[in-house]
Amino acid sequence: MEAEKAQKLLDEAELIHSSEVVSAAVRDIASQISARLADKNPLVLCVMTGGLVFCGQLLTQLNFPLEFDYLHATRYGPDTQGGKISWRSAPWTSVKGRTVLVVDDILDEGITLAAIKESLRRMGAAEILTAVFTDKLNGKQKPISADFCGLTVPDRFVFGFGMDVDGAWRHLPAIYAMKEGE
Repeated sequence: MEAEKAQKLLDEAELIHSSEVVSAAVRDIASQISARLADKNPLVLCVMTGGLVFCGQLLTQLNFPLEFDYLHATRYGPDTQGGKISWRSAPWTSVKGRTVLVVDDILDEGITLAAIKESLRRMGAAEILTAVFTDKLNGKQKPISADFCGLTVPDRFVFGFGMDVDGAWRHLPAIYAMKEGE
């Protein structure tokens, strides 16, 4: 996306969650995860690329032994509508017999996260938990719910804090929604 177009999109967007609200939610979810997993030495798997910002900030607040790796599965690519799941990279670390925490940016329709969880189950993970930073209130029946969730977002196209719009604004510390009708 051209810089001018990206800036106009941000200028016209609606702030959904400020950076202060986002930071507080990360602290809260880190506390919940710590209470649940501190004695498990879990394998934390970041779902690339959207989960990167959330996972990076979350990891700095988990003060217990863990291992870290990533996977890359997506339904979006450059599009704003989900399509077929594209598997780009499986975790390098074995999940067999492990407690695994999958960290992602958003639970939209839940199809990707459900497929990831099923794949990890087939790979032999003993326990699979999921943490998403946002859960979209889209009114749809989702095949999965997150074990840990930071914030909810409306049924609009949102971006910031890991979520992008046509490759732009993934790095923002707050969450925005595109102008209605975009």
